[in-house]
Amino acid sequence: MAVQAVPTKGNLMTYKKSLALAKTGYELLDKKRNILVREMMTLIDSASEIQNKIDITYSKAYLALQKANITLGYIDDMAKSVPEETSLRLSYRSVMGVEIPIVTIDETPGTDIFYGLDSTNAAFDEAYMSFQEVKQLTARLAEVENSVYRLADAIKKTQKRANALKNIMIPRFEEIVKFISDALEEKEREEFSRLKVIKTQKQKK
Repeated sequence: MAVQAVPTKGNLMTYKKSLALAKTGYELLDKKRNILVREMMTLIDSASEIQNKIDITYSKAYLALQKANITLGYIDDMAKSVPEETSLRLSYRSVMGVEIPIVTIDETPGTDIFYGLDSTNAAFDEAYMSFQEVKQLTARLAEVENSVYRLADAIKKTQKRANALKNIMIPRFEEIVKFISDALEEKEREEFSRLKVIKTQKQKK
């Protein structure tokens, strides 16, 4: 690239500082990227584990629901006695400046039964408790998957900035510093030669 910088000591100091800042910025961005990648990989493993639990719990819940329907008849009215979920809450935590969601939902205590025990059986109880577990797992999975998406986006942006520093800004500042340093050294050599000639001429006189 064509270097456009006046070769002065002031400019040399300025560009050396810019080069040092660019290198420090790259190191910090690289550390940030590594931390975000580790966090994301941990969450990906967690998401896979939660999804497996959801699949197993759903299978158990629907099997219990089938048994309840067979033994109790159509249980639509009983299911309607369970209130709508309103305890879902959303907050955030910060990981290297990335806002990561925290999804919380109240766990329904075992004593809170919203249907008549005289008109249900163990199969219905099992279905109810299994779907309660699925609800908790789904909230957790939503939190993890959203966190992974946000981290992946942050990693992409961080990598882009780090690449810009590494491949564009740092080489550019290094080239400018070298250009100014070489020009100043050449100027000093010329000045030294000029002074030497003057000194020689004076001695001859």
